[in-house]
Formats: sequence, structure tokens, C-alpha cells
Amino acid sequence: MTEPAFVTETRTAYDTVADSYAEELRNLLDESPWDRAVLTTFAELVGKTGLVGDLGCGPGRLTGYLASLGLDVFGVDLSPGMIDAARRAHPELRFEVGSLAALALADGSLAGAVAWYSLIHTPPADLAPVIAELARVLAPGGRLLTGFQVGDERRRITRGYGHDVALDAYRLPPEFVAGLCVEAGLVVEARVVREPQPPEKTPQAYLLARKPA
Repeated sequence: MTEPAFVTETRTAYDTVADSYAEELRNLLDESPWDRAVLTTFAELVGKTGLVGDLGCGPGRLTGYLASLGLDVFGVDLSPGMIDAARRAHPELRFEVGSLAALALADGSLAGAVAWYSLIHTPPADLAPVIAELARVLAPGGRLLTGFQVGDERRRITRGYGHDVALDAYRLPPEFVAGLCVEAGLVVEARVVREPQPPEKTPQAYLLARKPA
């Protein structure tokens, strides 16, 4: 089966910027009280009920933070370069190369899943099966947390983290993402939209959903 062009572009771009991205964003959570608050709430809700996947983990900065909150967490990312960076930064944690569209996980194997700005490179028309895949791997009562930029447009990115790249990113309406979660059989527990904080240019959304027990 031929890989979609957007998947190839996304992998190539993040392989290109992996080390620069990891360095530039390494301490970003220290400056993001909203992000920490949402992640901490997710960690409290999931607790020690089982395994948590940081899906689209990049260099593992959130994986490490969630582990510090007591979660049994591992990371998956499309980019081998990002996984290499994550393993160097957090050698005590498990990281694997993989795709959110076809996770190498059994049905119902996760107590929690985080897709933190990792849905934004999938065209909206192709997002429903990805969210259905995230729902598939959640155990009954398990929770999905996702974050994304708010809007309804495609942006072509040609420069990032000091490198020439070529990929698309999509700003998404929160009601659209919530609707896809409901279609996948999840119950939306919370939607939070906050105003942009420099250097952000658009509002940011957090969405928390639960798989019914």
C-alpha cells in the first residue's frame, strides 16, 4: 500500500528538525502553566490505572513530564529522528517509531492516550479513522487528551526550527474534533480554548474525552 504523501512529508520534515526542535522546546513546559494544568489534570484522572501512550511524542518532553507525575508512560512517533532524540533525553523510558493511523497496540490496551499537537498534520478529511484508532486502543474508562491550534485552515510550512521543510499543518475547530471523538464512541468531558500567548498566533484548544466503561 502506497503511503500518503502527507505522511512522508511529515516524517521527512520532523527528521530534519528533530535535534533543533528538541533543543528549542526542551523547557517550554516551564513557561506554559495552561499546558501543565491540563496535563496534570489528565494524569490525576488516569492515575495508576494502566499504561499511557504519548502518541506523536516528538523528542519526549511530554513523555518525561507525564512520567514525573507518576504515569506508566511510553512514546510513539512517526519520525525516527524524533525517537532518537527522545531516547537520548529519556533513556529510562520506552519509545517506538509508529503511526497514529495504525498503532501496534492491542484493543483496549491503554488507560490513557495523549495526542498533543500530533493530529495537526493529518488532513481533516482523513482524521476520523485516526481518532477511531486512538479510541480502539483505549480501555473502557480510558481517556484521550489532545491539543491543537484553533481555526479552520491549512498552512503550508516551508521553514521551521532553522531548517527548510515542506509540510502542511491544519488549524481545527474544537467542535469538529469533539464530533469526531463522539463518532468514535468517546464521551467528551472537557473542551478548553485559551487565547494565544506569544509567539502563538491563534487560540489553542485542549480536548479531553473518555471511553465509556
